[in-house]
Parts: sequence; C-alpha cells; structure tokens
Amino acid sequence: MSTQPSLSLVVPLYNEQDNINPLLKRVEEAMVDYSGPYELILVDDGSSDHTVATALASSSDHDYEIRVLELQRNFGQTAAMQAGIDAATGELIATLDGDLQNDPHDIPRMVDALIDRDLDLLVGWRENRKDKLFMRKIPSWVANRLIGRITGVRIHDYGCSLKVYRSSVIKQVKLLGEMHRFIPAWVAAVAPARRIGEMPVTHHARIHGVSKYGISRSIRVVLDLLSVLFFMKYRARPGHFFGTIGLVVGFIGSVILVYLGFDKFILGHDIGTRPALLIGVVMVITAFQFLTTGILSELMSRTYYETSNTTHYVVREEHSNHS
Repeated sequence: MSTQPSLSLVVPLYNEQDNINPLLKRVEEAMVDYSGPYELILVDDGSSDHTVATALASSSDHDYEIRVLELQRNFGQTAAMQAGIDAATGELIATLDGDLQNDPHDIPRMVDALIDRDLDLLVGWRENRKDKLFMRKIPSWVANRLIGRITGVRIHDYGCSLKVYRSSVIKQVKLLGEMHRFIPAWVAAVAPARRIGEMPVTHHARIHGVSKYGISRSIRVVLDLLSVLFFMKYRARPGHFFGTIGLVVGFIGSVILVYLGFDKFILGHDIGTRPALLIGVVMVITAFQFLTTGILSELMSRTYYETSNTTHYVVREEHSNHS
C-alpha cells in the first residue's frame, strides 16, 4: 500500500467532556489502516466544564499524536476551527464536530475520494440526518438552497462540519465571525467550483451534551450570507457595489425631481407640500452618499492591497516547458 498524505484532524470543542473518550477511541479505530502520518488537534473553545482536563488525561492512553489547544475564552466555533487549521501540519486537513454526530470512519474514504477526484475540498452530505425536523432540518434545508443560489456553489449540506481540504488551499482562507458554515463559498474564492465536491456521510444522533445551536441562528445565517456575497463579488471593487446602488437611487430621485419641476414651472402647480418633493431630494442626497462611500471604499481597498502584499488573485501552479 502506498503511503497516504499526512493528515490533520481538527475538532472544535465546547463543553463536550462526556464525548472526549468516545471520540478519541473512534478516531483511533477509524484511522487504524491509514498508511500516512496523522494527528488529532482538539481545540477547546473556552469550555466551562472539564473538557480540557478530560482531553489531557485521555490523550496519554492513545498512541497517535493528540494536540490540545485551549483558547483563552469562548470565541465561537469559527474561531476555534481557524485556530485548529492554523496549527495543522498535515498536507490534508479534516474537520469534524466533537459531539460524535460526525463519524471519523468516513474520513479515510473521504481522503481517497478527494485524491481520486482531484478536489481541493470535499464536503460531507448528511443524507440521513439525525436531528429534529423543525429546529434543525427545515432551517438547514432552506439555508442550503439560499446559500447555493446566491454564492453559485451548489452542494446539499453547507452545515456539515465533516470536510476534507487540501491544506495549501484552506490556509489561504481566513474565517471570521461565524463564517464556518460558508466555507465552500470562501474556498470558491481561491479555487474553481469544479474542485469542490461532496459525498454522503454517516450522521449519528447526539448522545451526550446538548446542541449549541437553535432556530435563532437562521437570522445570523442571512446576515452572514450578505457579507459573503459582498466579499466574494466586490472585495476588490467595492466602488462598483456602492456606486451601482447610488446610480439607481440617484436616477429615481432625479426622475421625481424632473417631473416635479415640469409640474411646477410648466403646468404652474404648487409642489411645496407634496411628499414626492421630499422623497426626490432625499434620494438624490442618498445617491451622492453612496457614490462618495464607493470612492472611499475603493481608496481603502487599494491601500489594503498595496500595503499588505496581498493580491486579489491566486496562482495555483506555474507551468514551464523547461524543467
């Protein structure tokens, strides 16, 4: 058997003390036939229970490398995932939840599928999801279709934490806020959509602990989706975003004022008390504000790219006819 790529498994944890021992055992069982080196990175996101102590005590009972990152406080799942990705040393990185609902036994076959299909990201698809219908499944179904339609990256399950990435690609993406659920969209900003795939994975019902998410997260998903849309399409040209809005609003306001001017000076009607006058003036002023905001955002964008040695493009590989 040929040696498989080095692999880092990243698991964010928050108050999952009862799941630590079963998780470590499942990882060991799942990776027993993996021929490449691998490590498990447990990222504690400021747990208030004994998650860290349990992880440290249990790690000595296993032969494979286990690293525990303890964050200063609760920063959220996205930050914990980013911390684990930053610390990972493997050629490939796999992420999964620490609540035992993701099955580590899916990881080796996901690695094989990613390599065979020449992908940069392989996303798990929980076809037979073991969650509550109204609290989790229906909001997730709506969110997945909305995200796919807006971002253009159409996969069935954006919310599945079980994913396998090429390290060289995911390390180009910086996750902020609560953007972990939009990882495929962010990866699409540095890799072609054809190199993002999905495959069905096993999903278990939660046994220990409680879910950290509820129906209220749907509002945050919508707000985050607007941010994703802006950064995917307008990060390098924000003036186009604000300028387009300004021109549309300004055009409507100008039409209103031209009509009122005709009504006043040609037809001789009184327009001083008409609401349309105020609406037209406000829309024109608003248009100027959007246009100036666009100019300022362009200056900020150019300053950022020029001073941070950051480019708005990504070179995957350079080919030459000379060795």
